[in-house]
Amino acid sequence: MQKDVQPIYILPENTSRTSGKSAQRNNIAAAKIVAETVRTTLGPKGMDKMLVDSLGDAIVTNDGATILKEMQIEHPAAKMLADVAKTQEEIVGDGTTTAAVLAGELLKQAEILLDKNIHPTIIVKGYRIAQEKAQTILKNISEPINERNLDLLKRIAITAMTGKGAEIAKDKLSLLCLKALLKVFERSSDGNILVEREDVAIEKKVGGATEDSEIIDGLIIDKEKIHSAMPKVLHNARIVLIDSPLEIKSTEIEAKIQITDPSQLRSFVESEERIIKEMVEKLISMNVNAVFCQKGIDELAQHYLAKNGIYAIRRVKKSDMARLSRATGAALVTKVSDLTTRDLGYSEIVEEIKVGDENVTYVRGSNLKKTVTILVKGSTEHIAAEVKRAVEDAIGDLVSALKSGRVVAGAGAPEIEVARNLRLFASSLSGREQLAVLAFADAMEIIPVSLAENAGLDPLDVLTDLKVAHDKGIKWAGINVFTGKIIDAWDEGIIEPLKLKLQAISSAAEVAEMILRIDDVIAAGQNTQTKPMMDDLGN
Repeated sequence: MQKDVQPIYILPENTSRTSGKSAQRNNIAAAKIVAETVRTTLGPKGMDKMLVDSLGDAIVTNDGATILKEMQIEHPAAKMLADVAKTQEEIVGDGTTTAAVLAGELLKQAEILLDKNIHPTIIVKGYRIAQEKAQTILKNISEPINERNLDLLKRIAITAMTGKGAEIAKDKLSLLCLKALLKVFERSSDGNILVEREDVAIEKKVGGATEDSEIIDGLIIDKEKIHSAMPKVLHNARIVLIDSPLEIKSTEIEAKIQITDPSQLRSFVESEERIIKEMVEKLISMNVNAVFCQKGIDELAQHYLAKNGIYAIRRVKKSDMARLSRATGAALVTKVSDLTTRDLGYSEIVEEIKVGDENVTYVRGSNLKKTVTILVKGSTEHIAAEVKRAVEDAIGDLVSALKSGRVVAGAGAPEIEVARNLRLFASSLSGREQLAVLAFADAMEIIPVSLAENAGLDPLDVLTDLKVAHDKGIKWAGINVFTGKIIDAWDEGIIEPLKLKLQAISSAAEVAEMILRIDDVIAAGQNTQTKPMMDDLGN
């Protein structure tokens, strides 16, 4: 008679484990839900999402990166899909919704293959082959662009803003974006383009219409002078950037000072005042007249600075400090006592100006390097924030287009062309990978399908018409979501950077492959500490 086998516990208590097809299905389902969430925001007729946090603060947007960043996603596979949007945002600055939707559709098509008992590694291999071929196809059909193609560049900015909160003023804003970028545009001696998204600062202010947005030759720091007695305008400013507080630091550990005599208290206070005064006197001795501090400034320091005609602002954002350093030539200083003349920066004008209901600081001058700011305006905080996001997308697309030197048309045209060529390519493959390549081609069509669905059109009719047009050799045949008709997207000026499409396909394919390779999910339970019973301890 066989004895009962004693179970062996390898994992700790409260650990849950899902394996095999069940794990794959759960991961795919979670990722698909995230993709479906943002899919309705795609295109000129995409809808917005309202995201409300635990404090009741709301964000209204159709920007994929913002939606996925603000959503409190718990499922690990869903988080991986959200990371796709983050990567797309960091590298290109736009196309986050495209990347997330494509990743979700790749997983949906893979699920169909899994149901046919095709092994995940075969699907992954086929997807990898299809991804490389798709990138080659896109590069072959792309068109060249450079900084002299002003009309094309403006069209790129307009395309990026169409369907977003800034659409009402897209002509004005696209022109601002183009002008701002050309002001900081540079080429190195070997022909490389030296321009980054960070070279164009974007600030928002509530008050006025979106059409009132403007370009400022210089920097806008969203802070006002900290003392009313400080000068309102400075000419020939000698600037110092301090990334430590201009105040007495508290000790890192708790300390107790025992004072037995009033004179000791006075001595203690005077010593603190002396340290602060020495800091300010150091600045005065260097003829500094503008102080930008990343941390706090003591009230006594404010008094001394104002008394000596020094303009000062505090709690400046780290990103603004970096821009000030790049523009004025000032070095970030940690210890004021170590300040030298080489650490100082220069600007022709530092001025406090009222914008809307708030005061801000302008830093302007012909000596400033690669410094331009787009000041976007909106009638409410939500509108201003959404316009700023749209302008950031447009700047990201322009930079990507200029740096890669290649662009494609939009309106779903490149995805249909890639799908068409992938199907032709799949016929040259002999193994089961052919099925995965065909699935990849089907997944590419989710972009024009989503554009059609979001516009209230019949996706099947639109897809059929698009395929017919591409089979006739019209490579830029796309969908006009306003009329429902097939158009030549290039002639209509719907232009996107090649880098946006390449990165979206690459990111989507890689995350889909990673999720497909997971066949076991082991989730640790929360640590719970149970108190021993008194009976166990003994009396």
